[in-house]
Amino acid sequence: MKEFSVNLEGENFVFQTGKLAQMADGACLATYRDEVILATVGMATSVREGMDFFPLMCEFQPKYYASGKVKGSRFNKREGRPSDSAVLNSRLIDRPLRPMFPKGMVNDVQVITTVLQTEATRSAGTMAITAASMAILLSGIPFEAPVAAVRVGMKEDGTFFLDPTYEEAENGLLDLVVAGSADAIMMVEAGASQISDEKMVAALEYAHGHIKTLCKAQAEFAAQHEITPLKPIFAAKDEKAEEAVNKFVTDAMLDEIRGVGKKALHAKVHEAEDKLLAHYKEEIENGELTKGGLLDFFNKAWSKRMRKNILEKDIRADGRKSDDVRALSSEVGILPRVHGTGLFQRGNTQVLSAVTIGGPGDGQIIDDPDRGEFTQMYIHHYNFPPFSVGDVKPLRGTNRREIGHGALAERALRYVMPTKEEGFPYFVRVVSEVLACNGSSSMGSACGSTLALMDAGVPIKAPVSGVAMGLVTDESGNYKILADIQAAEDFCGDMDLKVCGTEKGITALQMDIKLKGLKMDLLVEALGKARIARNTILKS
Repeated sequence: MKEFSVNLEGENFVFQTGKLAQMADGACLATYRDEVILATVGMATSVREGMDFFPLMCEFQPKYYASGKVKGSRFNKREGRPSDSAVLNSRLIDRPLRPMFPKGMVNDVQVITTVLQTEATRSAGTMAITAASMAILLSGIPFEAPVAAVRVGMKEDGTFFLDPTYEEAENGLLDLVVAGSADAIMMVEAGASQISDEKMVAALEYAHGHIKTLCKAQAEFAAQHEITPLKPIFAAKDEKAEEAVNKFVTDAMLDEIRGVGKKALHAKVHEAEDKLLAHYKEEIENGELTKGGLLDFFNKAWSKRMRKNILEKDIRADGRKSDDVRALSSEVGILPRVHGTGLFQRGNTQVLSAVTIGGPGDGQIIDDPDRGEFTQMYIHHYNFPPFSVGDVKPLRGTNRREIGHGALAERALRYVMPTKEEGFPYFVRVVSEVLACNGSSSMGSACGSTLALMDAGVPIKAPVSGVAMGLVTDESGNYKILADIQAAEDFCGDMDLKVCGTEKGITALQMDIKLKGLKMDLLVEALGKARIARNTILKS
């Protein structure tokens, strides 16, 4: 067994390998404070038929035995379906790891992080990200560079510290999770008590300093091993389809694909697709070309042209400029027998939020293997039915995306909610129903929640608004930051930065990127533009 240790503000972070999980492609036992996590990774040698995306599976598995606890149910003592916190941690692990795998790779890759020991006073999510990265480096699976993550809290005097407890995170001024490489930040998840952009940037810089330390340690530990590279399989490129699309599709044809609203834009897309398929009807029928291959390269061509128009002309697919926010409308009290309702609409995205106020004894009791039993007095649930995007699908219960979006909107309001100590001992549940979506439905839920809470008479400290910011870049270093991105810009862009806050400051932050990292100066600029957009929404 080999071991490597690095010091983080007086506490050792220890990597070990070679003793446990020897059949996995890569395994790392990580220890930090009293937390012990086993991270494993495996890559399938064959590829599922028809696979055209990277099937990465990340699982965070807390165990009751890890903290010496027994599950509360008298009838079932075994861990069951993942808790919401386990789902959120699984998503946290996936987000910074995914961009570091080679583009076009289609092998199944599974990352499992198992909490073997915990003091149950701190979240193990960030530790799991770092351990997972170390396991991947040891496995030989192609991976661009080490990734690490830290959680940061902030004291009353404005100083930052690592790894806050659950209590410090919930009752403090900041609960910030940052993941990245040694060169740049890749993922951010934060809740904050109306802090300024400048303070948030300072916290990100503080976090990145420790991320660099952990990434360096991973690289040094990996260098001590003889690692056999594993060879992944990449999606086959349909060169005939690419050539056919490039021959038929012109810039003028792509520039006609514009429209205000999702339906109008999709109608233009389908019209152009029909022309393409009609032109190559004979080749499709005799098997020279495939419909799927043609449409795939057509969408790539349109995305490329859309990005170029944004960069060179500052014109988006719906005619807006980069800083423009879509048309806004809001309404309250539309369901008179419900305690409070808010209907928020931004462009085609429409969210109905409803509030129910319960008594002091109605709080949600949560039994979580990673934390134990606790009571939550404010919860937000987010529902995303298929009709909201014009789909027809079976309803299978709450999915990971709904849990993640609901948690973000919940965090946006948590720091402005009144507390028992402030004379508000009541339980509050908000449900946001996404009735129509063209991007930024989680931010619409934050805005709808604010309206509904105010309609219900809940004395929140200040109204909260939220906006999703995007980014388009090119190889020359040119870029455009986009305010209030719609679905097509989210899909084709390089960043999804969601910022919630009051007029005073930030209450929630979430960032995901498709690049290998984001430099701090660009993030500072994006936060500044987000503040302007948020205030525009608040004033409306």
